[in-house]
Amino acid sequence: MGTKELIEEGKTALGIEFGSTRIKAVLVDDKGAPIAQGGFGWENQYVDGIWTYSLDMIWNGLQDAYADLLKDVQEKYGVVIKTVGAIGFSAMMHGYMAFNKEGELLVPFRTWRNTITEEAAAQLTSELGFNIPQRWSIAHLHQAILNKEEHVKDITFFTTLAGYIHWQLSGQKVLGVGDASGMFPIDSRTRDYNKDYISKYDSIISGYGFPWKLEDILPKVLVAGENAGTLTKEGAKKLDVSGNLQAGIPMCPPEGDAGTGMVATNSVAVRTGNVSAGTSIFAMVVMEKALSKVHEEIDVVTTPVGDDVAMVHCNNCTSDINAWAKIFREYSAAMGIEVDTDKLYTTLFKAALEGAPDCGGLAGFNYFSGEPVTGFDEGRPVFVRNVNADFSFANFMRLHLYSAVSTLKVGLDILLKDEGVNVDKLYGHGGFFKTKEVGQRIMSAATGGPITVMETAGEGGAWGMAVLALYLMSLQGKDLADYTLSDFLNKEVFAGEEGTTITADAAEIEGFDKFMETFNATVPIERAAVECMK
Repeated sequence: MGTKELIEEGKTALGIEFGSTRIKAVLVDDKGAPIAQGGFGWENQYVDGIWTYSLDMIWNGLQDAYADLLKDVQEKYGVVIKTVGAIGFSAMMHGYMAFNKEGELLVPFRTWRNTITEEAAAQLTSELGFNIPQRWSIAHLHQAILNKEEHVKDITFFTTLAGYIHWQLSGQKVLGVGDASGMFPIDSRTRDYNKDYISKYDSIISGYGFPWKLEDILPKVLVAGENAGTLTKEGAKKLDVSGNLQAGIPMCPPEGDAGTGMVATNSVAVRTGNVSAGTSIFAMVVMEKALSKVHEEIDVVTTPVGDDVAMVHCNNCTSDINAWAKIFREYSAAMGIEVDTDKLYTTLFKAALEGAPDCGGLAGFNYFSGEPVTGFDEGRPVFVRNVNADFSFANFMRLHLYSAVSTLKVGLDILLKDEGVNVDKLYGHGGFFKTKEVGQRIMSAATGGPITVMETAGEGGAWGMAVLALYLMSLQGKDLADYTLSDFLNKEVFAGEEGTTITADAAEIEGFDKFMETFNATVPIERAAVECMK
């Protein structure tokens, strides 16, 4: 059957992901190969001390991204999408969207990027004996309670961005276990919220007299492959303003960008891991056993099927690189030279490989926002050099690529060296790895081990979400236990694909370690920048 016929007969799967800077829609065929895509660029807003996206931005962005997909399908195949086999939505994990009984948003969406819950996160980590990072949904809820915010008593439901979109399009208040694990701790044995921690939390807030218990306002947890409802008539109209999309399409559990990253890199099995590097950067390793103790630098989340994953999450990655790219573009324009964006980034990244392994005495911090791993509530991008540093273009670019992954290394060293967590394969995906070899080699220097990039990694989380939707389709007549997500990925999606693996040499690894000595020594400079530049 040709691609056109697959689209006409609805034997495709659709994944849509809300990333930090782009909403992306990907349509795949019955084997998981991308056949069309659409997108919409957006940026978060800093309003009244909160990083947020408005509801209008969310819905306009979704509709524009889907319309862009329809345009791509029309241009390539000359057909209109009326139905698909399954749909899945994913988004940035964590954050806080709280609603009352009328379904109204009580306060503006508080994204993962906010570092305003330090008191709540510290208290919950201590009380539960489980690391609760600032960006987790429960930390945002608890901070609102500590702040005595009026809206808390009116909450009947709170969720993530992916959970909100899914609810509005299906009527179902559910969440994939991976995304749910960024709201509240999951018990990997039950694939559900940890009941002991739920009870502890209800005791912690019992004196406030709220009319709800925590479990009453959390979304229901589902694992990959479970049916999460169907697209309603109202939902179809919200998604497709042209009115051609039909209701009744099966929907898979909504997931977070961590889960879709695992799927997109085939790293859902034990002893596999991946590094997602874009606006933020995070590394995840599927663990064989629990960590020996609580580390505030390491989150424990889950795969889309509920297995424990150690995650090191950093708020900042490529934003400072993008800012410097803008400077170089403006300089080129001033010189009367028009520079293609892809060529600009490729040139900047390739130059980094020509730099000294330790960056030649250059140092810096890429902190646009706070960075809890290193103890910062706010960030200030900083570049600093010694008077005798080798200040070259190559070293300058290498410094900024190192800076993008340096904070991640702080957490990974705890995970891999101190805890002795084993990982057989570490996959890379995201914009940082787009330029061939460069991002891989830099990341390998940071981790001290090989980094693999799959050909499909560039498709990103939206493709991973489409694959999860395809998994739901593939389970017709099969049992979840008999056809696991890992089975499906290995047999159907990644069969025969090995990817490209790069390992940094000893000098590069030694150079990165030397750079980290400078990084650790110059942390007070970043601290001073935050304190002095208001």
